[in-house]
Amino acid sequence: MPGSETTYSAAALFPDIKTGETDSAVRTSGILPSQDIRNLIAVGKVSAMPAIEEVHIQPASLDLRLGDVAHRVRASFLPGPHNTVEAKIKELRMTRVDLTSAAVFEKDCVYIVPLVEEVSLPPNVSGKANPKSTTGRLDIFVRLITDYGVEFDRVPTGYKGKLYAEVVSRTFTVAIRAGMRLNQLRFVQGSADSQDKEIKRLDRLETLVYLDEDTPTRAVTDRGLRITVNLEGADEDEIIAYRARANAPVIDLSKIDHYAPDEFWEARRQTPNKSVILHTGDFYILASRERVRVPAEFAAEMVPFDPSDGEFRIHYAGFFDPGFGYGSNDIKGTRAVLEVRAHEVPFQMEHGQLVGRLNYMPLLSRPDKIYGTNIGSSYQQQTLTLSKQFKR
Repeated sequence: MPGSETTYSAAALFPDIKTGETDSAVRTSGILPSQDIRNLIAVGKVSAMPAIEEVHIQPASLDLRLGDVAHRVRASFLPGPHNTVEAKIKELRMTRVDLTSAAVFEKDCVYIVPLVEEVSLPPNVSGKANPKSTTGRLDIFVRLITDYGVEFDRVPTGYKGKLYAEVVSRTFTVAIRAGMRLNQLRFVQGSADSQDKEIKRLDRLETLVYLDEDTPTRAVTDRGLRITVNLEGADEDEIIAYRARANAPVIDLSKIDHYAPDEFWEARRQTPNKSVILHTGDFYILASRERVRVPAEFAAEMVPFDPSDGEFRIHYAGFFDPGFGYGSNDIKGTRAVLEVRAHEVPFQMEHGQLVGRLNYMPLLSRPDKIYGTNIGSSYQQQTLTLSKQFKR
């Protein structure tokens, strides 16, 4: 039953499915890899109409799709242990929005969207969601909600029912339609958290950090792999930060490599003191100083904002797929792009300042697809990269 402490191998989870070669060394705790997500779908533990396609299955997560209707509500909410999401929508709804054709989500308005996918999770398997990278880079705040939920972005063990997305576009007004994929769901058996000593051991086996393509460096850990910000350009023309412009035009999320960045973003270059002042409420795109790597048997997540690090929030999306920064073993790490917003007061950020921590999480086994251009990944060799809607 939900909450059981029993652990399951892939074979135990999916008795009707023949196990593959990767199951021979399967762990008993960790994130389910792509082949196990495929098995969840095959045995009806995850269902959807229209059916889930292979392109929706990522190395360690499943893309979730927006349904046909959105509900604009007066306020964000969690249903709590005695309410369904639909009951709260009825209480707070202002209007319905048809998503079967292009619809506009106004800036700073709260929308609740029933998702296409539904789940019936096995015992000891929970879910954890996060916005996709493109969603975060547009400052679209997306959180998963479940019936009787007491936490955002969490699906409890054994949960059976519908999934919903809360969508708030913080900076831009955006055009959205049904079927778009704004967030993704990981399936976790047991606990997938790792400790500093395990990250250091992994770093000894696989170099996790490079300062440039030819300079490996030891991973520095403190409640996760420490990530610092890059505010230094290789030359005076290199852009080291983007600041979102106020009152920009509508962004249609379906248009790829379409918009000229200058109309939406103010480019920043290196200053003499290698710093940038984050103005309260403004949204910035920055990059890490480190080039990081995530081995194929692991995923990674940027640890949520820690108030002791400064008056800002870092990285809305924060999930790094297996194989990020590797390619076909020919990439010496990739910079993490950081979505940053100042909190209550302006804050001066300096080159090399600590901005986040990367936590490495094991998969149950090696996924049968790896992050990279072979599966259409957009940001494998990124530097300071805007979302894919903007011209490169």
